[in-house]
Amino acid sequence: MKRVFIIILIGICTQTLSAQLFSKERVRNLQNFDKPRFSWGYTLGANSYDFNFDYSSDAPDVDISVDKTTGFSVGLLGNMRLNDYFDLRLEPMVAFTTRTLTYSGIAFANPSDAIREVKSTYVHIPLLLKISTKRLNNFKPFIVAGISTSLNLSSNEKNRDDNSVGEFRMKSNTNYYELGFGIDFYLFYFKFTPSIRGVFAMSDELVRDEDPNSVYTGSIDKMSTRGLFINFTFQ
Repeated sequence: MKRVFIIILIGICTQTLSAQLFSKERVRNLQNFDKPRFSWGYTLGANSYDFNFDYSSDAPDVDISVDKTTGFSVGLLGNMRLNDYFDLRLEPMVAFTTRTLTYSGIAFANPSDAIREVKSTYVHIPLLLKISTKRLNNFKPFIVAGISTSLNLSSNEKNRDDNSVGEFRMKSNTNYYELGFGIDFYLFYFKFTPSIRGVFAMSDELVRDEDPNSVYTGSIDKMSTRGLFINFTFQ
C-alpha cells in the first residue's frame, strides 16, 4: 500500500508539473492565497511506522523483525506566513498504526510466544518550518523540517502486566525530529498539497519487563520509532 501511495503521488505531481511547464497557458489560480498572515486547512494521509532496535553488547541470541502495516492519519493545519519563502506551521493529527514484532532465538520454541502485536494510536503534534521556492505558475515546491511530540494512547505504560502475560509496553510520550518535502498546487478553488515526511524518535520508548533477564526486553538497549507519512493537505 505504501508503494501504491508513492506511485500515485509521483504520478499526480509529474502530470501537473508537465502541464504547468509545457502548457502555453499561464493562468494563475488563487493569486492572493498566500498573502494573509494566517491560513488553515486539514490533512488526510497514510503512514507506515517501524521500530529501530539497538541491542546490548552482552545480549542473548535474540533477533526481532518488524512487520509493518499501512495506517491512516487525519489532522488539522495551522499556517503562519513569515515571508514569501518561510512559513511556520502546526499540524496536529491522530495516527493509527499496527506493528507486529516477531522474536527469533532458542528461547522461542512456541511460535505464539514469539509474536507481539503492537497497536498504536498517536496524538501527534509537529511544529515545522516550511521553506518554499518561488511560485512557478500554479505550483510551488518546498521542504519542511522541525520537531514533534506524540502521546501514544495505546502504550500500556501504566499496565502492571508485562510480556510474561503477553503485554508489550511502550512509553506514552515520545519526541521526534521530522524532515520532508512536498509541492503546493494552486487549483481553481483551493490549494492541494501532497507531501512525504520522515519521522524519527529521539529517545528510548521501551518499557522493560519486571524480570531484567526477560527474553523480550532484556536484550534491547534502545527501541525507537521511525515512520513515513504521506499526507494530502487541503486549504
